[in-house]
Parts: sequence; structure tokens; C-alpha cells
Amino acid sequence: MAEIFPGRFTARADKPVVLFLIGMRVNNLLAVSDIAFMSKAMPAMLKELSEKKDSGMLWYRQNVSLPRYISVQQYWESFDKLLAYAHDRDGHHFPLWAAFNKRIMNSKNIGIWHETYLVEPGKYECIYGNMPMFGLAAATSHVPAEGRLAAAKDRFAS
Repeated sequence: MAEIFPGRFTARADKPVVLFLIGMRVNNLLAVSDIAFMSKAMPAMLKELSEKKDSGMLWYRQNVSLPRYISVQQYWESFDKLLAYAHDRDGHHFPLWAAFNKRIMNSKNIGIWHETYLVEPGKYECIYGNMPMFGLAAATSHVPAEGRLAAAKDRFAS
């Protein structure tokens, strides 16, 4: 079980990081083979990224909202590293993306989405109470929400 940090904590990011949100929606609950394909693809990529320490991915969390949605929250060192992974012909993403486009894209059984955000120092606010390291704090620095970091308005301007 993950270690719980009692009290209030926030994140300290001294340089920009990229928040990448990606997910899928099952449009046809009877499309078992397409669901199985997609359910294996993302874990394979996350495993590969986790094992490759210079990949640029800092932290991730998978989220399931049954019965139709699965998403992944990822933090990256830079947009360039995210793009490098997406276009790496030797990595899992490139062939899986090609297979998705060939196999699933025209069927409408599975929908996909992603959003990419640049998180700059002093232009974010977050709080974690009685939580394990999570989100931006797990990707950057996990620090107590004390002093100038105690109030949301001050954390946003830090």
C-alpha cells in the first residue's frame, strides 16, 4: 500500500512540466476483441515508459470510470519527450497507433481522446490532504503546504 502523508502537502515545480491526459471511451460494449486490444495497449506502453528511465515520463495514474471510460493522467519532462515517444518507431506506441488506425478507427467501437497542457512554475495550484504522493507532487517535489504555500492564492503565485 502507498505511504500516506498526514497533513497538507502541495507540489513545487521549479521548471515547466507537461500534463498529458489520454483516454478511451467504449462506444460498443459488445466489441470484446476491440476492448481487449485497447486494454492491453496502454499498459504495455506505460510499462515500457516506466522501465525506460530517460523516457521523460515522470509519473502516471490510470483511472477507470465504468462502464465506458478509461483514462491516464501523465506528467512529462517536456512536450519534446512526449512527441519523441509518440514517434519512436522502435517503441510500443508507433505500431500500436498504426494497428488502432487500421483495426478500430473506422469501426466507431472505441473512441479516443487526449489533451496536453504546459504546467509552468507559479501558474498552477494544488493541494493534497492525507494522500500518498499523487499528481503533480509525485511528478515534481512533494512539499508541506506551510508558510507561503499554505493558501491557494499564494500557491498559485509562488
